[in-house]
Amino acid sequence: MSEISRPKKQIYKNYTEEDFSVWKILFNRQIDNLKEIVAQEFLDSLKKMQFNPHKIPDFKEVNRILKNSTGWKIKTVPNIAEAKDFFSCLSKKQFTTTCWLRSMSEIDYLEEPDMFHDVFAHIPLLINKNYSDFFHKIGQIGLSVINDEERLKKLQRLYWFTIEFGLLKSGSKHKIYGAGIISSKGESENAMAKSSTKEDYNVKKIMNHDFRTDVIQDTYYVIESFDQLINSISDIKKELA
Repeated sequence: MSEISRPKKQIYKNYTEEDFSVWKILFNRQIDNLKEIVAQEFLDSLKKMQFNPHKIPDFKEVNRILKNSTGWKIKTVPNIAEAKDFFSCLSKKQFTTTCWLRSMSEIDYLEEPDMFHDVFAHIPLLINKNYSDFFHKIGQIGLSVINDEERLKKLQRLYWFTIEFGLLKSGSKHKIYGAGIISSKGESENAMAKSSTKEDYNVKKIMNHDFRTDVIQDTYYVIESFDQLINSISDIKKELA
């Protein structure tokens, strides 16, 4: 699907048989891949959101559930939102998401996020209070540094290594909560591999850790709990002061 033709809002009746097939394949494949390695909080949230392989999520239903839990909502966009729009939406408890799905020919690789990444991987944890409170605060902080390129870059690194590629400690094991890992078979396998580096969550260290978007990650940061994320907001503000 070309960039020009991507829809700006979800019109549910426009989804094709191929769209439903793509959603079903991706959902079943990732659930099977993740069931032993993803954070229980994600699985619990996925169930509460009533996501399943047989039905592409209807944003009206999703927004109803989100509103009744943590007050969040989906804001549909055709493509990746610019930083200012993205953080502005987060600050208002709005998560920007596309509503188009990759084609069957792109099912194993896509250059930019489609709604499977945005919705399946990101949306469920928005009903977890501590996680979504952290997300909300990140949006507010992002707006405060939006015109400072260096400070914005530091915050984007923190977002990358938590919301997108974060790991959670569960007993003696590591579990996945980052959406970039959740939506990717290759990334989830790599995150659990002994060969990848796992570091303790450290705001200062993360903010000075560059990343690339076009390769599998080699380093992941591990939180003790979502409480740790929300409790680190003061440290984040201090690093950006």
